[in-house]
Amino acid sequence: MRKYFKTEKAKKEWKKALCALLCSATVLAGCGDAGKEGTPENVTPTQGANQGSDAQGTPTPQAGQDGDSQDGARQENPGSTQGAGQDDDNQDEPGKADAEPTKEADQGGADGDSQTVAMRDMTTMEYVQSFGVGINLGNTFESCGWEATTVTAYETGWGSPAISPKIIEGYAECGFGVMRIPVAWSNMMGDDYTINEKYLARVKAVVDCVLKTDMCVIVNIHWDGGWWDGFAKPEEKDECMYKYERIWTQLCEAFGDYDDHLMFESLNEEGCWDSLWNRYGGTNGKDEAYGLLNEINQKFVDIVRSSGGNNALRHLLIAGYATDIELTCDEMFKMPEDPAGRCAVSVHYYTPSTFAILDADASWGKMQADWGSDADYELLYKNMDMMKEHFIDKGIPVIVGEFGSATKNKAEGAVNRYLTAVCEAAYSRGMCPVLWDTTNVFYNRAAAKFIDEELLAGLMAVLEIER
Repeated sequence: MRKYFKTEKAKKEWKKALCALLCSATVLAGCGDAGKEGTPENVTPTQGANQGSDAQGTPTPQAGQDGDSQDGARQENPGSTQGAGQDDDNQDEPGKADAEPTKEADQGGADGDSQTVAMRDMTTMEYVQSFGVGINLGNTFESCGWEATTVTAYETGWGSPAISPKIIEGYAECGFGVMRIPVAWSNMMGDDYTINEKYLARVKAVVDCVLKTDMCVIVNIHWDGGWWDGFAKPEEKDECMYKYERIWTQLCEAFGDYDDHLMFESLNEEGCWDSLWNRYGGTNGKDEAYGLLNEINQKFVDIVRSSGGNNALRHLLIAGYATDIELTCDEMFKMPEDPAGRCAVSVHYYTPSTFAILDADASWGKMQADWGSDADYELLYKNMDMMKEHFIDKGIPVIVGEFGSATKNKAEGAVNRYLTAVCEAAYSRGMCPVLWDTTNVFYNRAAAKFIDEELLAGLMAVLEIER
């Protein structure tokens, strides 16, 4: 129905009304149940699983892993099964981890049967630009780094409450048009890289819940314990490629009948290998490193397209090199060949890293407390113009799949100034900005409400911009 609305603002207002109408139905059939399994005793998640690179290539933080030094950008709460400051009495009642997902008829507009819902006749540029502004369901299903025996243990392991219809409806009511759901599919994985049935069912249930609100969904393979490093090792590459193919083959089967409100993303930030090439050490190995990412992205497209069903026309998101703007704009990065011609490119934005990632001085940099100087804006516009010239102007859609900021030890107003500026710079150039958020940083999952209304208004103000 998006094509019937002339402006993003009108579409968002319609979506709010729809959410209210669907509220009772969603509570009954939305996110399923997350169970009362809890986190097993004596299980403490490790911090190393979500450790952070500056997506713009700061040398010391390891590229391709999500930041452990950030409180606002990408921070987890290891060892906690409940968000900071949350009270169980304020949360929706969780349910079972192995809840059955709703049928595709519930998420794409079918008439109550199980038939495949037709994909809409729209370009990927139109599709991506229809998203408006998005948000990540961060530090939830991508939590990893320890052994647990229940889905709930992972879902809540980095501080999130079990995801409920109320939580998802709150995101939609804020005005977000797309939710990116990072996933560590290796959790509880079986032999031959078989995705755990309950894990898949739980993720599907939450995807269905999001789709009921008329938000779109992006599903990926996230850091997932770091097995990506093996791609760069000759003795491990074939096994890593086999695992990658097994995961996407299963996901294509599981989601094959979903309509185009669901998008697949090839990978997260892990498409970079310092063991092959270090951007600060010359060009030796650069062609091999880029060639490897290009090979993985092509494999992704080939798997999805050959799986049939709606996947033959599904819009796909292709991860850039380290999801770094400068490195993704390098001529060595190639978009994969796609017979459907329905691919967009993904980059992340945490620049300058000393502001967006650091909330205290580190060995690799001094924390920047404020943002908003002429030089700061100049750097932002330079990066966004680079993406526009290399991709948007050539007809390739762009999703800024993560942008965010640390929130501690910052000057008053600096975080809001930075986030709204990044959002505006991306949106006004035809891209879709997707805020990185974790429990109780920008959105309070227990209360199902955005914490800073002024920030939310600033983010949603970009929807008034004509593109």
